[in-house]
Amino acid sequence: MTHHELHADLVVVGGGLAGVCAALSAARNGARVVLLQDRSVLGGNASSEIRMHAVGADFHGRRPGARESGIIEELRLEDAARNPHRSYSQWDLLLYEKIVTEPNITLLLDTTCTGCASVGHFGGQRIIKSIEGVRHSTEDIFTIHAGLFADCSGDGRLGVEAGADFTVGREAKAEYGESLALDTADRQTLGSSILFTARRYDTPQPFQAPSWARKFQKHEFIFRPIESYEYGYWWAEWGGQLDTIKDNASIRHELLRIALGLWDHVKNSGNHPDSSHWALEWVGGLPGKRESRRFLGPHVLTQQDLQEGRIFPSTVAYGGWPLDLHPPNGIDAIDEAPCRHIHLQHLYSIPLDSLYSRNVANLFFAGRNISATHVAFASTRVMATCGVMGQAVGTAAALMASSGATTITAHFTADETVRLQQRLLRDDAFLPSYRNTDPDDLARSARVSASSETVAGPASQAIDGATREHRTALGPWADGATHRWESVTLPAWVELAWSAPVSIAEIHLTFDSGFQRELTLSASDHTTRRIIRGPQPELVRDYEILLDGCAVISATDNILRKRIHRLASPMTAQTLRVFVKSTHGVPQARVFEIRAYAK
Repeated sequence: MTHHELHADLVVVGGGLAGVCAALSAARNGARVVLLQDRSVLGGNASSEIRMHAVGADFHGRRPGARESGIIEELRLEDAARNPHRSYSQWDLLLYEKIVTEPNITLLLDTTCTGCASVGHFGGQRIIKSIEGVRHSTEDIFTIHAGLFADCSGDGRLGVEAGADFTVGREAKAEYGESLALDTADRQTLGSSILFTARRYDTPQPFQAPSWARKFQKHEFIFRPIESYEYGYWWAEWGGQLDTIKDNASIRHELLRIALGLWDHVKNSGNHPDSSHWALEWVGGLPGKRESRRFLGPHVLTQQDLQEGRIFPSTVAYGGWPLDLHPPNGIDAIDEAPCRHIHLQHLYSIPLDSLYSRNVANLFFAGRNISATHVAFASTRVMATCGVMGQAVGTAAALMASSGATTITAHFTADETVRLQQRLLRDDAFLPSYRNTDPDDLARSARVSASSETVAGPASQAIDGATREHRTALGPWADGATHRWESVTLPAWVELAWSAPVSIAEIHLTFDSGFQRELTLSASDHTTRRIIRGPQPELVRDYEILLDGCAVISATDNILRKRIHRLASPMTAQTLRVFVKSTHGVPQARVFEIRAYAK
């Protein structure tokens, strides 16, 4: 084995959507990042290896306006436009492209974190100084030194090696006063699933199950109807009654038995004659894992936090998926529904205090391993929510690195937390009830006018600090306004004007990308029917930016919601006009926000 010494500001362990968003947000905010992923592709449960669709706060579009913005929206928009045919390999490559083309990120694929090479102590807490990773395929060992670390690995390999406090299983009611918790605690968790895809052919396709596949009877699917064949089945879940880490090999084998047995039932039971022309195309080799360790931070999110839609002073992310509890033994619980959805009235916020360790001073978490009870985790675990947590901790780490801070708790005073929140909003994250108050944003002091505006979309809303429609169902803080400028016709323009010339170096635009719809990559035809696989029609396609009447930016074929334009050198101007020539479908220009910065 060859030994390598690497140095970074932040080490991210785990390349699922939480880890990808953490690495990208930290790097884009100036931090040097090393990202370790123990697989050959990025994406975790959303990758081609597992193929689960990344869902989030909008609950498959049932909560319009709640869809995640920021980095996860950027990934979804690019995938929809570049991958209309729904190839999971294309999605893998998009994630890979985003990471390897970011100059501040060093990516180590097929590399497992095997421990902490050095752990010290600071102010009564443990502090990680370096970690060790192994890549057997190239016979390399890495010692990676950094000031900050983020465990986005799901199972929490880094956290447990560092000695971070954690829990496993389901709490008792008495522990946090949760009505949905058990009377008596246990160590059972949600189970895992192996998914498969199938294709319809012009001729009949026989299937002979291997001898070791499970056998199923029709009565076992009373609560688990088989309604389609192209993508099956999230409820083929098993293993929560075991240790989802130590018993994962046995769980994988049983899930393969279950997947093949389900297809055998579809093809050969006689209960699904319309499946005759369908054949298996792909069967996952990895279980899609839902739950294992959950680490403990200064705050543990609870059922009450989520159901009350609590807004924390240290809010850095949010969620809205229902409390989604499953029987641990999954498909064997034939007399129970595969899930129990307890719907939440409003969005809830996730505080920074739930995204770092209470006893390891420089360790962040993002993903399904954050500081939450089993009941609260049942909502926070979904991947788009994990992605916005990742963006939050990556940004937090970058701000810490730029200041030279060494411990998370000491750094994030009230003022520094506000700074973090404003940076997240600048980068198109959404924080319920929070708005742009960035003192460096020149647009906030400008007067706004437009070529035309609708009653619901006055030009002034382009600088009102909100970047999405605040539908009242989102929470008591929501005012029902659209918070965007909307023109009557196209072409159209909106203009900022200052009382005196200002120096402008950077211009931010946030467009409408259709948050009233679901947007994700899915192998499910039913889910995809609600999704536009292509550029979203609300998006501004072609536009110009003019300073004092002179065009400085000309953009064509835009497919993104958030665009940042940096000028080659700062320019002095008294007016900034965004001239919208066309969209991808709607007959109006729609702009949620314009920002301008001197540097």
